[in-house]
Amino acid sequence: MSALSDSGIEEDLHASPAETSRLTSELQECDYEESCFIIQRHNEVHFLALDCLARQPQITAEARSKLVSWLIAVHRQLKLSFESCCLAVNIMDRFLITTSVAADCFQLLGVTSLLIATKQVEVYSPLITQLLSLCCNSFTREQLCNLECLILLRLNFRLAAPTLAFFLEYFTRHPTGYQTEGATDKMVATQDRNVWKEPEKWLACKVCELSLADYTFNKYMPSVIVLCAMKVAKDLLKTHSAQPTDSYAGSSQTLESFCFQEYPAFEAELLFQQCTEDLKLLVALNQDIVQDFITP
Repeated sequence: MSALSDSGIEEDLHASPAETSRLTSELQECDYEESCFIIQRHNEVHFLALDCLARQPQITAEARSKLVSWLIAVHRQLKLSFESCCLAVNIMDRFLITTSVAADCFQLLGVTSLLIATKQVEVYSPLITQLLSLCCNSFTREQLCNLECLILLRLNFRLAAPTLAFFLEYFTRHPTGYQTEGATDKMVATQDRNVWKEPEKWLACKVCELSLADYTFNKYMPSVIVLCAMKVAKDLLKTHSAQPTDSYAGSSQTLESFCFQEYPAFEAELLFQQCTEDLKLLVALNQDIVQDFITP
């Protein structure tokens, strides 16, 4: 039996027994923060809400964009973390894969997903009456509670999804490189662990926030979006100090290749370029939001 069996970590790894054994062995050599990263990095493909609108006859990409933009505003108004907002969108999208939702119930799905996310992330969740009032009391408490139960059942209570907020926080706090040794990925610490300053981090966060509301980015894994958002932010601010790969002295594998290790090299490069170009276009269409930070 693994030494980590009683901790519940093995239950968080959606992997074959052989891969679980390898990962738990690797996790024993890491500290808590590194272990969280490895687990989330491994699991993000299992929480990807790919083509979540494919079976939704009444919900369009435009409707989703409006609702997510509203949820972003709500999370700010309620002073919730960006993690809660990202998790709420993931919960909502994964539920849309399982169940058809009527257009007039879509907003209820959004606030219910936010409530579930805050229960997972925040110390204190918003009051149900508070959330319902934000919907102009168009729904009842009973409707929200019934939908909450349905969401949890359809998702099998799997709520610990990797999010943009998680990877953004980790990558900006840990400008580290990675090298592959056989089947395991080892971290290579750098001298400067505070490369990302507030303007760069804020802009990268804004780019991630914009991608959250755009259905185009549902096909990319969160770590991929964050990495490309960091590159876009660096290019926009024209700062060399914010470039993660510049500080990876001695690494045999860059952060880019680590995040794209599921793909052949040529596919990884194309995916990175495609995501980066999509983000640049998204920023160009939302210049008013980032203008103050990209002008001298």
